[in-house]
Amino acid sequence: MKKLIAIDLDGTLLSSHIEISKENIQAIQKAQEQGHIVMICSGRAPEDIKTVLKQTPLTCPLAGSNGTMVVVDNELLSQVSLTENNVRKVASILNDRKFPFKVYTNDGIYVISSWSDRMHVFLENNEEIRGNLSSNEYKFLTEQPKETNLTKVFDDIEDVLAVKDIAVQKFFIPTIEGKMELISILEEIEGISITTSGPFNVEVMDVNGNKGNGVKVMAEHFSIPIENTIAIGDNFNDVPMMDVAGLSIAMGNADPDVKAIADVVTLSNNEHGVAHAIEKYVLKS
Repeated sequence: MKKLIAIDLDGTLLSSHIEISKENIQAIQKAQEQGHIVMICSGRAPEDIKTVLKQTPLTCPLAGSNGTMVVVDNELLSQVSLTENNVRKVASILNDRKFPFKVYTNDGIYVISSWSDRMHVFLENNEEIRGNLSSNEYKFLTEQPKETNLTKVFDDIEDVLAVKDIAVQKFFIPTIEGKMELISILEEIEGISITTSGPFNVEVMDVNGNKGNGVKVMAEHFSIPIENTIAIGDNFNDVPMMDVAGLSIAMGNADPDVKAIADVVTLSNNEHGVAHAIEKYVLKS
């Protein structure tokens, strides 16, 4: 029976060294050879996911920006975007409080031009993070991103909204100090959803933009019943796809609350947990 296996990237398929192990690659290839569909479902932008996969022999359909953009063979199947009004509301709140942020769109990732200044303040106010960073890590986090094919820099949110045919899928906001207060303020905006992909960030999408929707779109495209889907993840932005999947699998390194809602728990990302899960629940089932 053909299955759809949705796999998160960071903290799941990727090890702490930000690489996909040969064990995970081989397990995915075995599943594909048996006719199963393996998709990558990540908070990363689609082009960023493709860059990661290009370092491996893997070819997979994907759902990027937390499932808001679903892509198969370079064809966009689904795109869930924030309304312009809500984009303005979120940006206004973040600017008022001087939070650094990135805007994920169908035209790449837009980074606010004050990112460097805001990140310096952010880290200065959070010694627990700053003290654990190497000089190279500190420089990487605080350096103002340069313009690339994927990344663009903007001064005002209206500059982003003025781009022809632009569609905003997600805000990414690194934060610790004031995190819960920020979430509380953002929750007053109707029509958005708020999640995190780690302890030090907040992510904002449209209320219908989540990994669960991404899995549903992919399952329908490949005519796979939702009960024949498997979701593997480690953090709160993975919960929507774990909720809709026929079998939900949490990584051994997952947040305890994510483990609590999962059907089963596999090994950690540094122990090839994805390969272990595929071997046990797909190849041997």
